[in-house]
Amino acid sequence: MLIFLLIYASTGIFTDKIDNMPLLVAFTITVAIALCFNNPNKEKISFEQKVEIFCKGASDSTLLLLVIIFLLAGAFYSVADAMGAVKSMVNLGLTLLPLKMLLPGLFIIGCILSFAMGTSMGTVSALTPIAVGIANETGISLPLICGVVVGGAMFGDNLSFISDTTIAATRTQEVEMKDKFKVNILIVLPAVILNIIVLSFIGGEGVQGAVYEYSLLNLVPYVSIIVLALIGINVIIVLTIGVVLGLIIGLINNSFVFIEIFSVVQRGMGWMENMAIIALVVGGVVAIMEYLGGIDYLLENLTTKIKSKKGAEFGISILVSLLCLATTNNTVSIITAGPLAKDIADKFSVDRRRVAGLLDIFSSAFQGLMPYAGQILVAAAMAQISPVSIVPYSWYSMFMIVMGILAIITGIPKLKEKN
Repeated sequence: MLIFLLIYASTGIFTDKIDNMPLLVAFTITVAIALCFNNPNKEKISFEQKVEIFCKGASDSTLLLLVIIFLLAGAFYSVADAMGAVKSMVNLGLTLLPLKMLLPGLFIIGCILSFAMGTSMGTVSALTPIAVGIANETGISLPLICGVVVGGAMFGDNLSFISDTTIAATRTQEVEMKDKFKVNILIVLPAVILNIIVLSFIGGEGVQGAVYEYSLLNLVPYVSIIVLALIGINVIIVLTIGVVLGLIIGLINNSFVFIEIFSVVQRGMGWMENMAIIALVVGGVVAIMEYLGGIDYLLENLTTKIKSKKGAEFGISILVSLLCLATTNNTVSIITAGPLAKDIADKFSVDRRRVAGLLDIFSSAFQGLMPYAGQILVAAAMAQISPVSIVPYSWYSMFMIVMGILAIITGIPKLKEKN
């Protein structure tokens, strides 16, 4: 883990660009070096045996299920984009935007859009051009309005049923999505309300006379995803139904012809292939770390000063936050911290539903505060401003951290025991 962080962080520091070292390449180098090590407290094993340990870790059933869900989530977003659902969602929000509550309205649109789409990057890409246009018409500060968009994007990244962070958090902790959602929403809802209140004092005059076209039919796949997930249907079935509905509606409104549906689905799966492979490689790295004694070492040292459930929750939150700062990817930080967090939770009898919520909250919050994170870089590039100028206005992410800390201190929300 230390080698990976050194490779990834040092490349960004010395080249002034964090993405010069792709995550998958950094992990691959890490694997190559890890396979050269042996556990001094165990009998030396062959290279082939260490490769076998790596492969068993990468083929863990939880990770393979994670890969399937990633691919289906990518397919859903691609289909929703191709059939016009993304555009309809944005335009519906803008149509309903309160004229005297411009910034709070824009934040709410971002929340709804990111929750439906399950991607903060997609939300930022869709909303930032609109936000820049609004800023140019109203004179609102560009860094401020971009910070509002990023905040709304991180809401859905944290809470959406089809977000890769939600998938990673629930799979690594082996809990139901609806249970994690209940914990998560109770913690971040005050952050949402606080952000809306603060933005309402800044206000805005709104953009009058604009007409936006949208189709309620195009929103059906999003609605089905949300409703079915809340009911508690298996996520694979939920995403499959969403993809099928999107394809049918796309054919009905002539968004694409029948033969094109296969390339649309493949395009979305291609978007998630890199993340899927990273998840498998991380699983192998964790298995090698366990063989070398790294997991036991971390557990022993992390838990030395932990004496309570609250201490365990703080330790887990700090771990995933530091990994997010180092990897600039909240999903990867959850996948990496997840197995260790589960061990800590079991040792100190922390409800895994809370652990899943805290992993997602803290990683998503820090993702929305890093000037070198993809979401802020995209918003800054579209607005042609410095990424650093956006960070002071990413208030929702700051409120998330505050509410996450308060939730640990107070033990809220209280959860009923589950078998």
